[in-house]
Amino acid sequence: MEERDYKTVRVGILGAGHIAEKMSHTLNILEGWEAYAIASRSQEKADKFAKDFHFQKAYGSYEKLIQDDNVDLIYVATPHSHHWAPTRLALQNGKPCLVEKAFTANAREAKELLDLSKEKGVFVTEAIWTRYQPMRQIIREMLASDVIGKVKLVTCSLGYPIEQKERIQRPELCGGALLDLGVYGINFVRMFFPGRWESITSQCTKSQTGMDMTECISVRYEDGLMANMQFSAVCVNDRYGLISGEKGYMVIENINNPCRATAYDKFGNVLMEHFSPQQITGFEYELEACREALQKGWTESPYIPHEEILQIMEIMDELRNEWGVVFPMD
Repeated sequence: MEERDYKTVRVGILGAGHIAEKMSHTLNILEGWEAYAIASRSQEKADKFAKDFHFQKAYGSYEKLIQDDNVDLIYVATPHSHHWAPTRLALQNGKPCLVEKAFTANAREAKELLDLSKEKGVFVTEAIWTRYQPMRQIIREMLASDVIGKVKLVTCSLGYPIEQKERIQRPELCGGALLDLGVYGINFVRMFFPGRWESITSQCTKSQTGMDMTECISVRYEDGLMANMQFSAVCVNDRYGLISGEKGYMVIENINNPCRATAYDKFGNVLMEHFSPQQITGFEYELEACREALQKGWTESPYIPHEEILQIMEIMDELRNEWGVVFPMD
């Protein structure tokens, strides 16, 4: 394969579901990116997807796409349960990967992939889009300005009534709210407050299939900061994040794709307000982070280092273990 400057990145997508459609839309608009190949377990489905979203190649197996020398970056858009095997095969074949959240089913699988990435010198990262978006840095700068003072409490909620979806109910698809929704909240808290979690307490309600549907999680940091998180696959909520300081508080609207951050004083007066820049889909930022990594020869992204990916998977393992939520691959 020829040397590449990655001014144009040719992307292969594994999986032809809704999230792959959103990424494909992004690729078709974003300059310097090419929707090159799509793979599905069904050739018929891959052919239709390729036609609908203007891909050059359509493969009826993941293995064939991985073996295509023209693919620069593979986007793994399969369910959580099916991230490990194709990503492992891709890394073994020297193919850089952007893997949808949650990165894997559990920490054991994550560690195997991250170790393989290091061993092979091949880039891999998690597509937790909020980590790469400009609002992350905007909110960090607002906090650094001391506009709300020293932060003492963080709360966040994320809820959608999606319990009817097959992937939410089935253990073999790594169902439940935690890996689908909770991963956003955990990342929300940790990307602004990365200190060590001294203790975690939690409880959840489960479906008849044994998957977590609603959970409340409380965390205490070593320095006394507290974080409370609520996630649900059975109800709607405001999807807000609230960061409370000694002088005021900050409200972040829509924690899984922040659109506005507003700082208030103790009387509720607006001190500072920032809106998200206009997006294509919001996926463009994780793509550009991958381009930077490919150009610089990195094996991980500074936006979410491998150590952080693994630590979050370990946290979710610990929570599931406490709740008795078990996947076949555990």
